[in-house]
Amino acid sequence: MLATKKKQTVIKKAQAHETDTGSSAVQIALLTERIEALAKHLKKNAKDNHSRRGLLKMVADRRVHQKYVDKQSKKVASKTKVK
Repeated sequence: MLATKKKQTVIKKAQAHETDTGSSAVQIALLTERIEALAKHLKKNAKDNHSRRGLLKMVADRRVHQKYVDKQSKKVASKTKVK
């Protein structure tokens, strides 16, 4: 679980505009921070299988968001390409 202040700083770094709190880029940044914290926890507590399952779920969620961002950036790139 991220502290509120840490979460706010992550959102400010990743947001596209002032009120952006839920875009895919922000979600990826938040998931990355949570994954890093949980990976650190699992290094100390190797037998914590419940947290390991949560980690795998977060990694899968981040992958889905990343695929969406990549797909959208390809669409934008193809539209702006000079023919």
